[in-house]
Amino acid sequence: MILILFCIFLFIVFYTYLGYGILLWVLVKIKGVFSPSNKPDLNTDLPEVTLLIAAYNEEDIVADKINNTRQLDYPAEKLHIVWVTDGSTDGTVNKLKSYNDVRVLHEPERRGKTAAINRSMIYINTPIVVLTDANAMLNPESIKEMVILFADDKIGCVAGEKRMNMGSKDTASSSGEGIYWRYESMLKYLDYRLYSVIGAAGELYAIRRDLFVHIPDDTLLDDFVVSLKIAMKGYKIAYCPQAYATEYGSESMQDEEKRKVRIAAGGIQATWRLRSLLNIFKYGVMSFQYISHRVLRWTITPLALFALLPLNILLCVQYPELILLTILLILQCVCYLLGFAGYINSKKEIKNKVLFVPYYFLFMNINVLKAYSYLIKNNTGVWEKAKRKSS
Repeated sequence: MILILFCIFLFIVFYTYLGYGILLWVLVKIKGVFSPSNKPDLNTDLPEVTLLIAAYNEEDIVADKINNTRQLDYPAEKLHIVWVTDGSTDGTVNKLKSYNDVRVLHEPERRGKTAAINRSMIYINTPIVVLTDANAMLNPESIKEMVILFADDKIGCVAGEKRMNMGSKDTASSSGEGIYWRYESMLKYLDYRLYSVIGAAGELYAIRRDLFVHIPDDTLLDDFVVSLKIAMKGYKIAYCPQAYATEYGSESMQDEEKRKVRIAAGGIQATWRLRSLLNIFKYGVMSFQYISHRVLRWTITPLALFALLPLNILLCVQYPELILLTILLILQCVCYLLGFAGYINSKKEIKNKVLFVPYYFLFMNINVLKAYSYLIKNNTGVWEKAKRKSS
């Protein structure tokens, strides 16, 4: 019985982090043989777009973000800039008032980003809305590249790419997050090639305004839930790597922990609230992608991962003649030792990207377990901001 459980857990962990990516690549190759991808129509008339920027106490970044939006390659008469600054208590609102080309939506009460976005949509009537964060800098072509994809009527949302700006000080948090997002970007690309991206990231994504669905204000992952609600209506989420948002990694692993715990908690929350998407008979390929890429990471896999070591030890005692079990135990021990060494290096601010990988991998999964406690204690959409590096 223990051996069967160990094999099941081992398969789940392998499939979640490597197997799904391999299977996805194979399926995309097969699909490419029978169904070549179509290029978007570059001659499509550009529609009016609203760039909605969510900000909370971001006075230090206002000037940089304004300059960034002014460099966007999109007809000025068709691009409307809206900031929502609910709850900000610093100089963010006053700074924004000095710019005539932006609209500011502000309420003194802080009810969280989801609540701010929900109420902002009431004031927006352009057919396309691009959502981004104040600290995420967009490449000049980003808006145009995303909007072009909406020429396909089946596309209801377009996910941009998130890129990490390492700055002059490369820490465990920024290096680990950078590696993680490069792998995530590859999976998103393959997901889209197969059928649809499974959720957009709040740093940069675009939606059809008339498809927006008001979601509960206590939603922790507004971007993920909003985009998948659109997908559940029968639309696809496209992936556009030509449109990217660049931001700095967390200032420290303590700040990165805050983010990862909140994201994992949001993922667990979303898994329950979007539980109908688990019905593979109704949603088909979308459901398969959702379970493989997201649900397993936020539910079963972390538990399976940390159960493997004690189960492996028990099996080595029970079946000492099975060399494969001994090899797997050694590999697990090496992984944990490298992860611990990466933890020590991060404390001493020693750069070693080889050790950052096992450390960040274990770090992410530990934070999923911590997320359950976070959900019990936090029943609002408000969270403590994690500090980001500035250079």
